[in-house]
Amino acid sequence: MQEQPELFERPALWVTPPAGAKQPALWVRRLTIWKEPHLPVRTVELRPGLNFVWSPDPADFGGRNDAGALGHGAGKTLFCRLLRYCLGEDQFAPEDQRLSISAEFLNGWVSAEVVLNGTPWGVLRPLGVGRGHFAVANVLPEQLFDRQNEPTGMAPLLNAIETQVLTPQVAALMPVDHPHDAWRVALAWLTRDQECRFDHVLDWRAAESASESPTRSMSRSRLQEALRGLIAAISPEEIELQQAIASKAEAHKAKTLEAGRRQWACERLRLEIIRNLDLVPTDVPEGRLCIGVLRQAASQKLAQASKVSPGVDVSNLGELRQRWRDSEQRVSELEKQLAVQEASLPIREELLRQYQSELPASSARVRGAEVPACQICEVPIDRVLAQGCKLSHKLPDFDGLRARHDALVAQIDEAKKAIGDVRVEITLLKQQLPPARSARDSLRQALNKAEKLNEGRSTSWFKVTRSLDDIKRLARDWDDWDQALSAAAKLVTQMEDKRDRMVAFREQQGLVFDRLSNYFDAVIRTVVGPMASGRVSLDGNGVKLAVQLGGERSTAAIESLKVIAFDIAVMCMSMEGTTHLPAFLVHDSPREADLGLSVYHRLFSTVATLEAQENSVFQYIVTTTTQPPAQFQKQPWLRLELRGSPSTERLLRCDLP
Repeated sequence: MQEQPELFERPALWVTPPAGAKQPALWVRRLTIWKEPHLPVRTVELRPGLNFVWSPDPADFGGRNDAGALGHGAGKTLFCRLLRYCLGEDQFAPEDQRLSISAEFLNGWVSAEVVLNGTPWGVLRPLGVGRGHFAVANVLPEQLFDRQNEPTGMAPLLNAIETQVLTPQVAALMPVDHPHDAWRVALAWLTRDQECRFDHVLDWRAAESASESPTRSMSRSRLQEALRGLIAAISPEEIELQQAIASKAEAHKAKTLEAGRRQWACERLRLEIIRNLDLVPTDVPEGRLCIGVLRQAASQKLAQASKVSPGVDVSNLGELRQRWRDSEQRVSELEKQLAVQEASLPIREELLRQYQSELPASSARVRGAEVPACQICEVPIDRVLAQGCKLSHKLPDFDGLRARHDALVAQIDEAKKAIGDVRVEITLLKQQLPPARSARDSLRQALNKAEKLNEGRSTSWFKVTRSLDDIKRLARDWDDWDQALSAAAKLVTQMEDKRDRMVAFREQQGLVFDRLSNYFDAVIRTVVGPMASGRVSLDGNGVKLAVQLGGERSTAAIESLKVIAFDIAVMCMSMEGTTHLPAFLVHDSPREADLGLSVYHRLFSTVATLEAQENSVFQYIVTTTTQPPAQFQKQPWLRLELRGSPSTERLLRCDLP
């Protein structure tokens, strides 16, 4: 830092680094592009302090401004992306450009020598595909070519950065979902995409850059939360308190909605009960007081509905229904028995006729057996025996025939008796059915009459008893409504208590933003003029940057200048060690088209005043097509000069397919 004698006025922008600080917490000493191992294409040496990568526009020197002599397309943006690729970003170019570079640099690499808290790290990453990545402390990048079978990945360096610079506490605060994304979010801020055009303080990565940075899927509120964590404007306790307030707010919203629903339900049920009890709504008080009035009216209605008409007793209606059901069942059983008996009578009579038709033949066989005849000569056997017949000698089975005859006679007698019994049963059933049917019909008539007489009374009684049940439900619903209101009020009290506790955090946050605003104001006054002023504030709409110069100014150029000045102001705070960011910054073509060249030059002159004579505690890398101030168009500030043509003057020294 340049020492100023006390008799001179103190510069508008002044930074006091911590005692003993001699270099940035993180900076890049060297970036090398390799065609293949041990065959460098280009090496860019960098330094702490201000570094320019310049691609001159020939028009600035009176040259032709044709397509072959443009200051664009020389590789400035690719240089920035390779730089952040070596610092942990996942991709170094959009897909089409990556494929072209991979085709030309089939065995190509990019390496960087990164210095982290004084310790050099060798970083080696492929430009093609299918090869490993390396990040090793205290090793030169070119030495890693001899370790290609031992890839480490980028995790060692990213772990070290998050531990030594961001700190684990701040990394845990970051609203990210994957390991090392905390540093990648910070890196996105420190190395904004050129496509973002410095339009907004929270625009860090553009979709067209295809960087795969975690910031692409983060909302503005989450980016703002990350920004606050990185500049120490928020603490774990504050985040926890904010989350608690947010949780209480959600619960309060839910309880308020619940209370509204219960209020609507109570009012709806109240009107329904009033209508069922035939009351006038204006005669019923509002609110919980209506419950007593409704209950009294329902009790009176119930007493009226319980009165029975003279001469009509409906108290035994259930017994009467049971008696009718019993009589119905009795008639049904008698009818079934009669049907069974009547169906069996023809069958029994037919069986009797069959038995009787067999009886003559059976009697004849028995009589024939008494005086048997020879089956051959048909001569009575006794005669045959008397005459000495030598042919017939077999007599019929008289006993068997007699037994079968007797059995047939018995079956006939039994069938006659059964037919007699069935006829008697049919007669009895026919005698029992008429009185049973008469009793059933009488009970049905009595039941119908009782039900008709009871119908009016039952409808009214049921309607009133349902109203009483509804009144009980209304009382319970009113209790639930009161509980929801009470819970919502309690949540409001709890939120107010937590918001009161947030005051201390807001005061601390205010100190951080006051300090940031002071640096921002100093940069604006130095760059724009002493009549200008700048202010950084945080409100419900987010981080706000304001520039006053005869009124608040807001043009495309001023908006870009605000963002650039904001980044430099944060870098100044990082130089003092009051943020969780390294004092490291990369701006890719920061000049807006209508930003005055004098303002642009004063911006870099202002940053140059932050450099110390021997050791600077920041690294600010700027790529530009607009020529830097004349004093910076040389070493040590000008680190690389590129041109769009010929191809050997481009960053990769070749045309891509």
